[in-house]
Amino acid sequence: MNSTTLHSSASTTLLENLGSHSIALFGVAVLLIAVLTHKPQKGKKPPGPRGLPIIGNVLQLSDENWLTFTEWKFKYGPIVGLNLGGKNTVVLNTHKVASDLLDKRASIYSDRPRFIVAQEMLCGGLLLVFTRYGDMWRRMRRAAHEGLYSHAAENYYILQETEATVLVDGVLKTPDSWDDHLKRTAASQIMAMVYDTLPIKNHEEPLITRVNDLVQRLVKAAYPGEHLVEFFPFLNKLPDWLARWKPWAADWHRKDSELFMDYYKTVRDRVLAGDERPSLVSSLVKRGGENQFTEREKAWVAGVMISAGAETTAAVMAWFFLAMTLNPEVQRKAQEEIDNVVGRNRMPSFDDIESLPYIRAIVREILRWRPVDPIGLQHQSTEDDVYEGYFIPKGTLVIFNVWAMNRDPELYGEDFDDFRPERFLDEEGQLKPTHPATKGEGHVTYGFGRRICVGRYVANNTLFIDIAHVLWACKIEKAKNFDGTDIKYDSHANFKEGLVVRPAPFRNVIKPRFPEAAKIVAEQKERLIAAASVR
Repeated sequence: MNSTTLHSSASTTLLENLGSHSIALFGVAVLLIAVLTHKPQKGKKPPGPRGLPIIGNVLQLSDENWLTFTEWKFKYGPIVGLNLGGKNTVVLNTHKVASDLLDKRASIYSDRPRFIVAQEMLCGGLLLVFTRYGDMWRRMRRAAHEGLYSHAAENYYILQETEATVLVDGVLKTPDSWDDHLKRTAASQIMAMVYDTLPIKNHEEPLITRVNDLVQRLVKAAYPGEHLVEFFPFLNKLPDWLARWKPWAADWHRKDSELFMDYYKTVRDRVLAGDERPSLVSSLVKRGGENQFTEREKAWVAGVMISAGAETTAAVMAWFFLAMTLNPEVQRKAQEEIDNVVGRNRMPSFDDIESLPYIRAIVREILRWRPVDPIGLQHQSTEDDVYEGYFIPKGTLVIFNVWAMNRDPELYGEDFDDFRPERFLDEEGQLKPTHPATKGEGHVTYGFGRRICVGRYVANNTLFIDIAHVLWACKIEKAKNFDGTDIKYDSHANFKEGLVVRPAPFRNVIKPRFPEAAKIVAEQKERLIAAASVR
């Protein structure tokens, strides 16, 4: 689930967040760590750019590290070695290298670096994506898998169809607010999957806002140099009046725990009373004994899943709207397939999924074309390793460059920058086999190894039904400037929002695709909402 690496923008963040005295202390800390942790090399280091003393390559990073790392791929090769503030780091730029290490040697490449403030203090060690590799991670991962794996994902078909219908109804009524409708739908869908809630009115629902605020705190707290305790763990023994991060983190952890517990208890009490419907919390309540979670742990496992779904799905759909705006021929082919299979008297459903290969190819292509997490969240090695003659010491950060792999010309062709769903179809128009390293996805946006996105089946289903509904009902076109001239669109313009990369704001024109569309959508919305209300 999932952003730029937590080392992104380190070149500016280090200097912005630290005063002159702290910068000096940081430099001394890194130097001491380098001396104390130095060990003889068992092989040559992976090639990489020359860095500065002590801080290494930190100042060579940028706000778009995926582009920097891709440039280094062509200069240094598929595996690039870096020194990030004294931390050994390797960047993996090809499917082969990433699969060889993160899949085939997953037992020693599935850890995360330690984040004292972000993970241990703000989250009580209970944020799945940050959790260190071990027993707690395995139990959390298993619990999430039980509620979201491929067959369990089918339990959410009705609510996903409901949310997709509400999405299209909103877009048709206020087309200029399409991005707000995407955010509302993504938030509402993940809320329903976790807590079995009815469709929410907007994306500023209190829990969504609070979780997004938590994500912002985590991203900031995890930046290198934000807290010196990450380099000197003994500083955590200081009294609160000296260690200001301690009362700050404890206060937020208490507030977030209370919020998550309130939502969890509501569903738990309903399930225990015999009113059980599909949701992640329902699964946690039923299987809580198997996973040996406390009530607080169950509440956090559920609560933090909101952050993994709401931001990412809305961002992927925003890139989809841009792709449709810029590629009318793709839109035409997709709508032709929908008309042939579904017709115009009813809206698409999951019963149509096998008969709509072009729509499914669009899902794969949008995830490949503009990954919302162009640099996957880093892994960390737990043992010394040697790969093709290169020595990778224990504790090395491992970054996989999703952007470079999703644009590999050997796999996707020289037109990798074009939005072309046909690349996933055979001569008969059916989905064709994908590269083994992509786990049947056709891209690596969901990650690798034991850390691969646990919610990818639900995510694929959500994207399929949302895209099918939008294309069934809507025609998306380029807009004009106010003086009537053509707008110049830049498909690479982006900005970071929380943990994801979204397209820069753009305008388009959205209309009903045929006269009866809006009426059919409104009637289906009314019917599905009524059914959901009496479940």
